[in-house]
Amino acid sequence: MVASRPCDGKKSQGRGTGPLGPLLFPVPCSSDLCSLPCSIFWSHLPAPLYASPMRTFLRSLFWLALIVWLGSEVFFPIVAAVTFMTLMPDTHLAGTIVGSLLRILHEIGLGAGVVALIVLAVAPTVRVFSSRAVIAPMVLLVAMIAGTAYSQFGIIPAMERDRIAAGGVIDAAPPNSPYRMDFNRLHMRSEYVEEGILLLGVLTVVLVSWADSRQGLVGRE
Repeated sequence: MVASRPCDGKKSQGRGTGPLGPLLFPVPCSSDLCSLPCSIFWSHLPAPLYASPMRTFLRSLFWLALIVWLGSEVFFPIVAAVTFMTLMPDTHLAGTIVGSLLRILHEIGLGAGVVALIVLAVAPTVRVFSSRAVIAPMVLLVAMIAGTAYSQFGIIPAMERDRIAAGGVIDAAPPNSPYRMDFNRLHMRSEYVEEGILLLGVLTVVLVSWADSRQGLVGRE
C-alpha cells in the first residue's frame, strides 16, 4: 500500500476525482482534515454537478431516437384501429391508409434506429458508455432495424402483389383464394414482426438503463 502525502496545513486549490472532471475550488485544511491523507480526503468529495456537453448531446440524441421509434410503434395500432372503425364500410380505403402509415412508421424506425446505433458506436470513444455496456443494445438495435427493413421491403411489397393479383380489393376475393390466403398470412407475420420490434426496443431501454444504474459509464469506472 502506497502512503499518501498528508495535507500541508495551507489553503490549497483542490482537484477532485469525480467521474465527470476536476473539482476546482479552495479548501481550508483544518486540523481534522489534515489528520487524513489528501487522497482519502479528495476521494470523499461529491461528484461535480455538470457533464460534458458532447456527452449530454449524445445521450439525449440516443434517448430521443428510441422515444420517437417506440412511441410510433405503440401508437400505430391505435391509429390503425381508429381508421378501420371510422371507414368501416370501405375496408379497402382503410387498408390503403393504414398501409401508407405503416410505410411512414418504418421510415421513422429505420432513421431512428440508425441514429441510435451510431450513437452507441461512438459512445465509448467519448466516454458516454463503456464498450461492454453497448454491445447488447447494439445487437438488439441491429435486430430491430433488420426486422423493420424486412417488413418494409419484403412483407409489404408481397402483400401488395397479392392484392393486385386478387383484383385490387383483397376482401372481394373468395376466402379460399390463394392470393387472399397468402395476404392474410403475410398480414399476421407483419403483426408479429412489429410486436417483436417493440419488445426488442423495450429490452434495449432496460439494458441501457441497467448499464447506467450499474455505473456502466466509462467515467465512473
